[in-house]
Amino acid sequence: MLVGAEQGASAFLIGGEFLNFIQANLTRLRALLGNRLFQILLFVVLGIFAYLMMYSNVKPEKVKIELLKPAEQTIRSTKTVEDTYKTEQEKEEITQQVADVYTLKKEYAQNKVDLIASIFDSALEVKKETSPEDPESAGKDENENNSSKTATPAEKTVMLKQKLTDEVNKEIPESVFLALVEADEDDLKISKDLTITAVNNVMSQRITAADVENAKKRAEEELKYTSLDNELKNASISLARNAIIQNVFFDKDKTEVQRTQAVETIEPIKILQGQIIVEEGQLIDREVYRQLELAGFLNNDKTVFPYLGLFLFLTLITGALYYYFYLSNNTEDRKVTQMLVFSLVLMLSLSVMKIFSLFSDLKYVDLGYYFPAAMAAMLIKNLLHERFAAAITIILGAFGTIIFNGDVSGNLDFSIGLYIMFSGLAAIIILSKKNFKTKILQAGLLLSVINVVLLFSILFIMDGNYSKMEYLFYMIAAIVSGVASSVLTIGLLPFFEAGFGILSSIKLLELSNPNHPLLRKILTEAPGTYHHSVMVANLADSACEAIEANGLLARVGSYYHDIGKTKRPQFFIENQMNIENPHDRLPSATSRDIIIAHVKDGAEMLLKCKMPQEIIDIAEQHHGTTLLKFFYHKALKQGEDVKEEEYRYYGPKAQTKEIAVIGIADSVEAAVRSMVHPTPEKIVELVEKIISDRMNDHQFDECDITMKELSVVKQSLCETLNGIFHSRIEYPEFPKLEQKVRP
Repeated sequence: MLVGAEQGASAFLIGGEFLNFIQANLTRLRALLGNRLFQILLFVVLGIFAYLMMYSNVKPEKVKIELLKPAEQTIRSTKTVEDTYKTEQEKEEITQQVADVYTLKKEYAQNKVDLIASIFDSALEVKKETSPEDPESAGKDENENNSSKTATPAEKTVMLKQKLTDEVNKEIPESVFLALVEADEDDLKISKDLTITAVNNVMSQRITAADVENAKKRAEEELKYTSLDNELKNASISLARNAIIQNVFFDKDKTEVQRTQAVETIEPIKILQGQIIVEEGQLIDREVYRQLELAGFLNNDKTVFPYLGLFLFLTLITGALYYYFYLSNNTEDRKVTQMLVFSLVLMLSLSVMKIFSLFSDLKYVDLGYYFPAAMAAMLIKNLLHERFAAAITIILGAFGTIIFNGDVSGNLDFSIGLYIMFSGLAAIIILSKKNFKTKILQAGLLLSVINVVLLFSILFIMDGNYSKMEYLFYMIAAIVSGVASSVLTIGLLPFFEAGFGILSSIKLLELSNPNHPLLRKILTEAPGTYHHSVMVANLADSACEAIEANGLLARVGSYYHDIGKTKRPQFFIENQMNIENPHDRLPSATSRDIIIAHVKDGAEMLLKCKMPQEIIDIAEQHHGTTLLKFFYHKALKQGEDVKEEEYRYYGPKAQTKEIAVIGIADSVEAAVRSMVHPTPEKIVELVEKIISDRMNDHQFDECDITMKELSVVKQSLCETLNGIFHSRIEYPEFPKLEQKVRP
């Protein structure tokens, strides 16, 4: 047993030395990071580390491809690219399928009808001019009439031709003109109507170049069986055949428009990301080889775009992080601590991610879903702030899409990225609830349930074909991820707390344990102070929660804020039970020094016990630079020549909202406890007076508490005090037993 004890002591010393070594190096690092250049260098190192972690995940996959040989593996396209060759082929085919557009010239029919009508009208005019009954010849001399009457058919034909154009005369045979001028006038009119009707009927239809002769025959058929004499009938047929021409012509412009419209309907043919180009064992012919070349598998060593994209992506993220920390309103020391913690947690999470990705070739499920997705969010939420936790969750979700891309054809797996991001955000929301702030394991169990629902929702949306065994493994992965996140958080928190001196909710919970040596010291040596501290803790906790400050810190800080009174407990009124007040026999200056000393003594005791700086600050600042009014006025009454500054606490003033609230609660509790008959009205008046006095004394000038928050604090304090100092029922029928009992 002695040997075991010695080994345990030796191990403890080694662990302590290792912790001191870590703390010493972190102290040096934090000192360096006080320089802005080293802060920038920190994020450069973070970016380089992330780049190295993800370099292999964006590196194009090398595949062995040989023309006219079977493929050694199934190859899927890693990106979506347009197959311009296939697209152009499709456009050419659709262009060839578009028929030529022919336009009907409707005016041609009317033109020919008008021409036929003009010829017949001209023939009728010749008939009238050469007819003896011509009214126009009545006024002429006899010689002229005789010459007209004696006009020969040839002369009439000449007269008719003179009324027509040379072009018409060339196209129409001489026999036609002769038949027209020799025909009877009534027959000529009938022939005109029949010929125009036949021409109009035929020309109203579409007549291509190949159909012209058939169209002429249709017109001839319409005129062939008329009652006209043969010569006039043949003349009409000849005129009709001459009038029938092609009226449908190729329209180049409209044809081009239709072909253009048809081409525009063709969607570009693409090789989609994830599409199988060639299956294992399939012959790589020239078409497959062309597609592989188009998809970038033949020249993937030459591309630099994935590396450039990753560089730009990480530059954007690290630059945004630096800018966010740079704009922070925290003190330089606090800012450096936040940078270091954030960077270390991010690098740790990236390392774990990479390790999981290296062993992600399981048969049933992606190992990436076992990754403790919420670990970083839980750590940062407890160590820093939920804003930083949300930031690291989003960043890790983005990184996860790249690192866990082994089972997808491209470089990004968005499903696992969404899972990591929403799992981390769910953890932040769970830990924001008061009941889970210090119950990380329970929070992890609840997170496991959420992970299962989240993962199954993603699987159902993707509509994959999964077996029951695969669903089972996915469920196990979600549960393991949630529990592992909480377990790792619990295991890593003490190292970060000790290394960086960060006060987390877990640490606060440990410090609130009544069995803590310092709390037992207060309880045994100054029980009145202990009771007073518990009362102040209740008041401050409620008030801080009301203004969304750290209620747990206020409660625990209140437990220790008056620990300095244990050095001289009998000089403080709450510990003076059945004894004479020693201040009645002491000079005011001495009493002043004793009272003021409890602040300094408390800070020294807490520092000696290596308590967190936040607790030390509460003990040192809760009185600020307020005035010891009782002893100051006592000195004035005794005629002493004193200055007000001599009877003030040394400060500093409250630097945080929590310390300001504790200072108010401390004064309020002591004042209300000294009241004989506290009523709600008196309590409200007292709280308002204390807050007003502190404001007028500028005790809140160095913290960021607002007037609205002070109003909420006042309301919370009054509600809590009314619950503590509520009215008692009097029993007048037992006057002898009636007495005042302080609750």
